Amino acid sequence: MQLEKYSIGMGDRFGREGAAQMQAILAAKHHGIDITPVWNKSNREHSIVGTTPGDVRLEADNAVQASGWTGSYRVDADHIGMATVDKFIAASDFFTLDVADFIGRSVSDAELDAFRQSLSAFIGALTIPGIAAPFSVTDDLIRAIGTQYCAAIQEAGKIYRHILGAKGEGAFIVEVSLDETDKPQSPLELFFIMGALASEGIPMQTIAPKFVGEFHKGVDYIGDPDVFAREFEAHVLVVAHAIRTFRLPANLKLSVHSGSDKFSLYPAMRVILAKHDAGIHVKTAGTTWLEELIGLAAAGSDGLEVAKDIYAQAYARLDELCKPYATVVSIDASKLPLPSVVNAWTSQEYVNALRHDQSCVAYNVYLRQMLHVAFRIAAEMGDRYTSALDRHAKIVGANVTENILKRHIEPMFIGSSIS
Repeated sequence: MQLEKYSIGMGDRFGREGAAQMQAILAAKHHGIDITPVWNKSNREHSIVGTTPGDVRLEADNAVQASGWTGSYRVDADHIGMATVDKFIAASDFFTLDVADFIGRSVSDAELDAFRQSLSAFIGALTIPGIAAPFSVTDDLIRAIGTQYCAAIQEAGKIYRHILGAKGEGAFIVEVSLDETDKPQSPLELFFIMGALASEGIPMQTIAPKFVGEFHKGVDYIGDPDVFAREFEAHVLVVAHAIRTFRLPANLKLSVHSGSDKFSLYPAMRVILAKHDAGIHVKTAGTTWLEELIGLAAAGSDGLEVAKDIYAQAYARLDELCKPYATVVSIDASKLPLPSVVNAWTSQEYVNALRHDQSCVAYNVYLRQMLHVAFRIAAEMGDRYTSALDRHAKIVGANVTENILKRHIEPMFIGSSIS
């Protein structure tokens, strides 16, 4: 089973936007851009919303069938580990092995020596085609990388072999995720990490490093886009060299997590990918939920009331909601409007504050981040929330489609409007 060159993670917290998401994929296909849709949902999201991996499979199957899509599509067991993987085995054919919690864990001296010995042939000057200056590789450098990443690499192998035993060879796609950690991996570190993962026998088709800068939930990149572009290109070149050097799958590509709304990065990424004929996997999961809120607010009446109620509850529970996402949100509470102010807003005022339009003076980056992590409140509303989605499905779906197509697919894969 192979993942195509371009793919996009399309999470859907409440499982109602599959058809709207597929409209964006079909529009891209109509204009000659083949993008594989991948429905992704983590164990944490399932536990909050009260869904199962089987629900995601059912949504994906139904959306694809209803749309007439004839291309590939996948269902991702997103950010799983040994403690959670089994519940995803039957429904998923894409597994994101999240081993970030094992970064920095100690291993035995013998294991560290084995890591160092397996990569000792690279000591000296390492030349990677496309990168101007060679890297200076020392025994101490390899040992330091092993100290930091050996346990995580071993854990990835353990999870992979567990899935392999259950599903069989060639029946699933593997991604290795290293992104939910404090320190980004340099291109050189990534090269040796991929070499060690290859030694574990993991036929990974995507890898998600932590990039330089800040990738916060639902908002644009925080950092210097030019610095990111230089590192991203180096990562692309390193992946290509690792494929040749370590005999990794030829379609191995970078995966950008928390990719939703990193609009300032998309133009440079598109140019770099075209320059090197490289693929990409981008995850956009959380913004589907935000587009539901935008659609409800735009619908007015009961939809707007639901959106306002969610805001008020999120404001009151800010610390609780942010705690699980502490490394990927940054909210200045003093910049959040009081619920009493929001309760007086019109539909357009709510939409303007939440929709990611940086040209709009009313857009509030802190409000958007808070609501991004507030889907727990909508889940607690139960039928009140999902019934509102059903009543206003047309306007909600239009927002979901436009978000994926206009704000993600066009700048990332096309570079111009296809409307």
